[in-house]
Amino acid sequence: MANVTFSSPKMKKDITVYATAGDSQTLLATAKSGNIPVNFECENGECGSCAVEVSVLSDKQPMGMHLTEKEKTVLKLAGKITREQIEEAELKDIPPPWRLACQYIVRAEDILVKF
Repeated sequence: MANVTFSSPKMKKDITVYATAGDSQTLLATAKSGNIPVNFECENGECGSCAVEVSVLSDKQPMGMHLTEKEKTVLKLAGKITREQIEEAELKDIPPPWRLACQYIVRAEDILVKF
């Protein structure tokens, strides 16, 4: 089980939603199930409107979560991630801070999501 805490100026306070580990649910689906107002349009990883900043809330090494090709393209074009961050994600399993909520699969780790 993972605690996913959403934080945004759009909300009066931070909200934590519990996500079941191994569910393979996207971060956007988790947000929608908790009535969290994360922006989205296409839900397919092509528009970039659901870009969020994800931080792991533990002292452990973050779980490596591959970037989809759509994320690499959209986030790089938006200036959210660099070529170096993409390489670190691919070679060292170091996730970049920005992700697309519609592509990111929630893992068994507590995270903070800013949008």
